[in-house]
Amino acid sequence: MKSFNLRASSLLVTIIYMLFLAVPSNSQSDWKRIPIPQLPAFHPQEPKRIQLPNGMVIFLQEDHELPVIDGIARIRGGSRSEPVSKIGLVSLYGEVWRTGGTKTQTGDQLDDYLEIRAAKVETDGNADSTTISLASLKEDFPDVFKVFAELLRSPEFREDKLDLAKREAFDGISRRNDDSGEIAHRESVKLAYGAQNPYARDPEYATVAAVTRQDLIDWHHAYVYPNNIILGISGDFDSAKMETMLRAAFGDWQKGAPAKKPELKFESAKPGYYLVKKEDVNQSSIHMMGLGTTRDNPDYYAIEVFNEVFGGGFSSRLVQSLRTAQGLAYSVGGGIGTRFDHPGILQLAMGTKSASTVEAIQGLYQQVDELNSKPIGEDEIKRAKDSILNAFVFNFDTPDKVLRERMAYEYYGYPADFLERYRAGIEKITAADVNRVIPKYLHKDKLAVLVVGNVAEFDKPLSSLGTVTDVDITIPPPPDEPKADAAPGGASSENAEHKGSNVEGKALAAKVAKALGGEAKLQSVKSLKSNFTVQQPNGSIQVENTILFPDRMKADLQTPQGTFTMVVTPDAAFASAAGMGTQSMPDSRKKESLEQIHRDPIYLAAHVSDPAFSFFAAGMDKELAIVDVSGPAVSIRWFVDPQSGKIVRETYKTVGQSGPADGETAFSDWKTVDGLNLPFHRANKQNGQDSSEVQYTSIQTNPAVDAKIFEKPAAPAN
Repeated sequence: MKSFNLRASSLLVTIIYMLFLAVPSNSQSDWKRIPIPQLPAFHPQEPKRIQLPNGMVIFLQEDHELPVIDGIARIRGGSRSEPVSKIGLVSLYGEVWRTGGTKTQTGDQLDDYLEIRAAKVETDGNADSTTISLASLKEDFPDVFKVFAELLRSPEFREDKLDLAKREAFDGISRRNDDSGEIAHRESVKLAYGAQNPYARDPEYATVAAVTRQDLIDWHHAYVYPNNIILGISGDFDSAKMETMLRAAFGDWQKGAPAKKPELKFESAKPGYYLVKKEDVNQSSIHMMGLGTTRDNPDYYAIEVFNEVFGGGFSSRLVQSLRTAQGLAYSVGGGIGTRFDHPGILQLAMGTKSASTVEAIQGLYQQVDELNSKPIGEDEIKRAKDSILNAFVFNFDTPDKVLRERMAYEYYGYPADFLERYRAGIEKITAADVNRVIPKYLHKDKLAVLVVGNVAEFDKPLSSLGTVTDVDITIPPPPDEPKADAAPGGASSENAEHKGSNVEGKALAAKVAKALGGEAKLQSVKSLKSNFTVQQPNGSIQVENTILFPDRMKADLQTPQGTFTMVVTPDAAFASAAGMGTQSMPDSRKKESLEQIHRDPIYLAAHVSDPAFSFFAAGMDKELAIVDVSGPAVSIRWFVDPQSGKIVRETYKTVGQSGPADGETAFSDWKTVDGLNLPFHRANKQNGQDSSEVQYTSIQTNPAVDAKIFEKPAAPAN
């Protein structure tokens, strides 16, 4: 069989080779003579527009390809109109609107009702609007629409669901400095629009806590009226029958006060350099910021083409120079931003390794300068226009996509045929048009430059480019709690913002301590001795571990390669084995081992009354309560069963074989030992991947421990 396959493969290669030889020698250029037809005229399927006497605008878009019906109502009024003292109100409203249910059914009952029909009704809150949407099979549409209509007109906003939404919001606030990309995006918007602009404001513990159920009710009564609503329905239906149904459902709804567009100020930061120090990363996020423009600007189409040429794809100038030619960027792009009813953001963004931060900034500057010395040419214009126009149709290749776009034009007051105008506008753009708009909007000396990164690894100080302003991203503590003394951001201080417990967190911590055996019993534990097996992908290890709280540990490991001993104290960390002597461990391993001691549930739960430790309730993860725990040299997150008080799992920052990692430990197999209730099985993960399992065979509390076992052996004499 192998011989046959070999001969068959050889024959195939020979045939291909002979076919290649049969092609005329000049055919390699023949493809250039293949005629490329003009793009056909773009005439998307237009939805039917209906306006009820009460002002509600309805769009109906028939699509009989599948037996499904989708709908969405967009309501004027969003977070840009919420009061400064209650930032986060619209986000909470958008969640509790659905989870709080209606006057006749709770949100949980609605979940069951919709699930058996494979249907959805969802709500959301955005910057300039709120939405309620539905998706269902055609046969179930009448039933699902009843839920949709009742939620739209008679939501209940139940208190328990608001409390849950607040806890989830607290969780998001507590973790908003974990990711450098998220930090860069958030702070760059503040630089472009101004920190007090509603598009740049962040919810805080205090503003979220201030939101009440009555606030949600008042918001609904202030904005949700038919004359503030644009409703779109698409799918497998007859438009005449659907119109009749919608008129019957909403025709008697009385008008309300029209929503007013807020007066907004856009005040970009002064040109200069703005720095967020984040020590746990090895690359920098660079954002050059300014104010963009709107889509009704006559320059819009020229700007669109410029953006594609300069920073819009793999063939753009920024990518070809900074990423491909110079190797300075992981990612790079940007341009002059445009929005429907407020200025977009002019932004040039780049990710680079820490050691090339300043060089990368200079590289971006050079690309801006070259727009003058090397104007954009007709070949670049043609390539950009082809890219835009060839991709354009895929943005509107279904009736539903066209409907959503048409609703946006209605919402923002744009011409109904703006979609058709777009392609014609792009086709008319010339190199002269693009080169004209560049100096009108892009000025290097007017840009604010934000850098999020590890300054210790920069190639040069950022101050070598000019004056640097440090950006404080410290999270304000919850109301009535002491201010955190914590470095802004960084995984190493993941929960350091909570240098003060909240009442719910203290209560949960007390429940954890009680479940483990009681605070008094835990405080009596001064040392632990345990035997366990560590099962890893490459084999198992038998370990005898001795801990002397708070900061000494000795582990004897039986491995296939022999017996190893590791010792960690505040003064030293070393490993020893027969034939290899004693070797010092890296400081990173020493630090990680000490943190392991401090993360032990016995140690942490023994300090629930210690003011040096904080226990902050940060929301729910499904059925588990989240508690952020921090104290001297420890930061960890518990996921607690609120009924039993048992810690189901914990997450923390750790050090893996390849460097810093996100650790997770799940606890099970609880047994009673000397009056304590302890988990005998621990399943560990690093960066979401299973890393090891630990099965205890014995745990002994307060064994006699000779302090000499932690001493480093003297070096042998020569």
